[in-house]
Amino acid sequence: MGHITLDKVVTSKSEVHMPGGTSFYFSNAIANMDISYSLVTALGPEENFIVEGLRAKGITVQVLPSAHTVYFENIYDEDQDKRTQKVLQKADSFSIKEMLDVDAKIFHLGPLLADDIPVELIKYLSEKGTVSLDAQGYLREVRDTHVFATDWAHKKEALQYIDILKVNDAELFAVTGCKDLRDGARALVAMGVKEVIVTLGSKGSLIYAEGEFYEIPAYKPKATIDATGCGDTYMAGYLYKKAKKAGYVEAGKFGAAMATLKIESSGPFTGTYADVIGITSE
Repeated sequence: MGHITLDKVVTSKSEVHMPGGTSFYFSNAIANMDISYSLVTALGPEENFIVEGLRAKGITVQVLPSAHTVYFENIYDEDQDKRTQKVLQKADSFSIKEMLDVDAKIFHLGPLLADDIPVELIKYLSEKGTVSLDAQGYLREVRDTHVFATDWAHKKEALQYIDILKVNDAELFAVTGCKDLRDGARALVAMGVKEVIVTLGSKGSLIYAEGEFYEIPAYKPKATIDATGCGDTYMAGYLYKKAKKAGYVEAGKFGAAMATLKIESSGPFTGTYADVIGITSE
């Protein structure tokens, strides 16, 4: 569940306009995998062509009405590990009533702004299945269109309902105040999270679950073109493997390989299961 966005992506090599958002990159990444998946999203009527493009790939999409579509501007530094953002337009929030008839074993939530998915909806979904959450949207404060990192106002109330939480190192610090990654992961588990994934860009990722840490190295891409959506692509691979009963390391490596393939070109992941296995076996 999450909004599809309009994205303006600016790197040292190019300026590209494209659809985006956690839900868009996640959906494209998991589309070629052998798993039952559907997307719940909301966007303005002028952007319905984006949904039709997803459906043409065989993705089931439930579209909720919204007055507008979220519009982001992403500007990356040279190595693409860091970015600055602007929000030029917002979409309507999600609510429980829209999810009453939606059932799943895993709900992956991709809020882009703090008011996208309220705590009562997270609690409701936790009673229906495993809840996975990308925390980034709750840590974005928009001031005069500019996006700034901030703490998550309702974290103590919400985190008790989160089974799997994905953060990057900056988001981990914003939520916990811990500069040490392992201390931060432990702090999140103390707040109720069962499984913590810390993505570190070109430095790989760290998984903390059941009292154990797992360090997942990043695979070296053939070229670094566009990092937008890499974290979403990682989570698509990770959750796909977890749904297939894989262990933490296997799931982490699969997600890392998918992210590596994605960063080699602009736009969403377009590879196959065989492509990903080819990376993990190198």
